[in-house]
Amino acid sequence: MDKIAIFCSASSTIDPVYFEKASELGIWMGQNKKTLIYGGANIGLMECIARSAKENGSMVMGVVPTKLEERGRVSDLLDVTFRTDNLSDRKDLMLQEAEVVVALPGGVGTLDEVFHVMASATLDYHHKKVVFYNINGFWDGILHFLSGLEAQHFAHHPLCNYFAVANDFNELTELLK
Repeated sequence: MDKIAIFCSASSTIDPVYFEKASELGIWMGQNKKTLIYGGANIGLMECIARSAKENGSMVMGVVPTKLEERGRVSDLLDVTFRTDNLSDRKDLMLQEAEVVVALPGGVGTLDEVFHVMASATLDYHHKKVVFYNINGFWDGILHFLSGLEAQHFAHHPLCNYFAVANDFNELTELLK
């Protein structure tokens, strides 16, 4: 898989370990000539992974909604810029361009992106998985929630058909090969 979409935080005030892991992934992507597709912001984990990936040889594609542009939050690291009117179009375009999606730690926006990808997969719009990069157990609560959905019969198919979990960097890179 050469085109990897990354969903992640735009916050700069989160635990430094998340920046370390985002940078590590960006370096690996660059060294392995992977293309980064992400939200195009110049803050938080988004800018961190873009910088590391680009400095190590990745092509960096940013999918930028107009509100981000209006706020002056577009990264200057982009090789390719896709402009969208809104977040829904952004998610669709990122999914269209990517072969796989990796969810780094993030907030409500990241959750929206993850569930968008999974929900559309359940209806066979695509067959791409979300890989939860479970740094320090960040995604444990969501994974427990998803398990509960299945246990309570709110899922028509096993949800593991639509996602994978990487608990460390080696697991992540194995899933991305």
